[in-house]
Amino acid sequence: MRILLTGASGYIGKRLLVNLVEAGHEVIACVREPRRFHIPKKFKTHVTIFKVDFSDPVDLATAPLDFDAAYYLIHSLSTGIGNFKEKEAEMAQTFVNYIDQSTAKQVVYLTGIVNTSNELSAHLSSRLKVETILGAGKVPLTALRAGIIIGSGSASFELIRDLVEKLPIMIAPKWLNTRCQPIGIRNVLQFLMGVLGKEKYYHQHYDIGCKDVLTYKEMLLQYAEVRNLKRWIYTVPVMTPRLSSYWLFFITSTSYNLAVNLVNSMKVDVICEANNLAEDFEIELFDYKTSVGMAFSIIEKNTIISSWKDSFSSSLPVGSLEEFTILPEHGTFSDYREKIIDPNDRERIIENIWSIGGETGWYYADWLWKIRGYLDKLAGGIGLRRGRTHPTQLERGDAVDFWRVLEADRSRGHLLLFAEMKLPGEAWLEFQIKEEGNKLKISQRAVFFPHGISGRLYWYSVVPFHYFIFQGMLDNLVKAGEKRI
Repeated sequence: MRILLTGASGYIGKRLLVNLVEAGHEVIACVREPRRFHIPKKFKTHVTIFKVDFSDPVDLATAPLDFDAAYYLIHSLSTGIGNFKEKEAEMAQTFVNYIDQSTAKQVVYLTGIVNTSNELSAHLSSRLKVETILGAGKVPLTALRAGIIIGSGSASFELIRDLVEKLPIMIAPKWLNTRCQPIGIRNVLQFLMGVLGKEKYYHQHYDIGCKDVLTYKEMLLQYAEVRNLKRWIYTVPVMTPRLSSYWLFFITSTSYNLAVNLVNSMKVDVICEANNLAEDFEIELFDYKTSVGMAFSIIEKNTIISSWKDSFSSSLPVGSLEEFTILPEHGTFSDYREKIIDPNDRERIIENIWSIGGETGWYYADWLWKIRGYLDKLAGGIGLRRGRTHPTQLERGDAVDFWRVLEADRSRGHLLLFAEMKLPGEAWLEFQIKEEGNKLKISQRAVFFPHGISGRLYWYSVVPFHYFIFQGMLDNLVKAGEKRI
C-alpha cells in the first residue's frame, strides 16, 4: 500500500514510519522541514518526502494525491496554551480539504481517550474537535484513542522519569490521585498497523490501553519499583493548576506550555471503554511495569528512535529552522577562537564535538552552564534539563540542552547550534574543522545578534566571562582523555 504519513518527524511518526516500511508499504512522509528529516539509507527507496505545512492551504497542483490511506498524527500540545485549539482545528480542516481530493480510502487518527464531554481539558476537547472534523470528511476515519503513552522519549514517560529519578520525597498535587489507563508505545504501533486498510474499522473509534488502571501516584511508585528506588509521595489539596504547572516546569525537562496542558489533562480520569480490538489483532497488551522496563532497555542501549524534545522547537520565534542556518553578517557581536590540531586527532575531536552537552557537559566550567540553565528556567525558558536524545549522534533539528542543531555535517566536522534559551536577541555556537594550507584547525565561534539596547547590554555583561569559558571549552574539547574542569 501507498501511505501518507503526517507528523512523520514527530515522536509517533518516526517510529510508525519504520514499521510501515518494514511491512512492505511505500510511505509519503509529510514534513515541514525536509533538511532536518533523516531517512535511514535502507529505507530511502521506500520513502518520499512531501514538504507541507497544514497551517497553510495545500497546493493540490503539486501535492501527491495517489495513495491508499493516511495517518493523521499532528498536534499542537507543546506549542501554546490558549490558542492551540484553533490551530489544531484549522490544520485538521486543511488536511480534510486535501485528503478529500485524493484516492485515499481511510484516515487513521491517534487521539486521546474521551470519557466525558462535560469535564474535558482544553487539550482533550481539542482532540475531540479534530476527530469530529476528520470524521466529517469524505474519507472514512478510524480513530484510536489513547491515554498516557509509555515509551523511551515520550513526553509523559520522560516527565515520570524526571520526577522519580530526581525526587526521593515528593509533595505533590492532588491530581496524582486521578486514574489513568496507560499503554506501551509498542502496543500503540501494533494498533496503528492493525487497523490499516481494514474496512471493518472504518467510521469507528476505539480506546486503546493496557489492562492496568492506575493513579498517577501509583505509576510513579511502580516506576520506582522497576528502577529499584525508594520513593515517598504525599499529596496535598492546595496546589492550583498554575502552581502544579510551575512545579512540573521547574522539576522536569518539560516546557511550561506542555506542563500547563498536561496538568489540565490530568485532572480527569482517562479510562478505556471495553472493546475487542486487541483480540482481533492478537495483540499481547503489556502491563505498565513491563512497558517501563522495555523503555529502559532502549534507553540503556542508546537506541531511542524519537523523542518529544526533538519534535518541536520550544522557543524559536518562527516555526522554521531554515532562515537561521545563515548567520547575519552585520549588527552582530562574536567571539572567535581557533586552534591548530594534529591531523591524526581529527576523528577523535569530531567525536568530542558531537558529544557536547547532555551528560558530557560543555567541557569547561559546567557549573556556570548550570547556573545559566537555572536562570533560563526562572525566566520561563527550557534550561539544561532537556539534555539530548543520543550521547554521540546528532541530526538537524535535535535538541542539545538549550540549543537546537541547525547543521550537523560530521564528514566536514561542522556543527552549528542555535540558542533556544531566553535571550534579548539570537545566538549561535559553531564548531568547524578546516584545512588551511598544510595545517588542520578547529574553529569555535559564538555569534550574537542583539535586539535593541537590552541585547547590547546583555552582551557586554557576559563578555568578561567569555574569555575563560570559551577558551577553556575549546582547549578541553581538543584534549583527549583528560579530566575536564
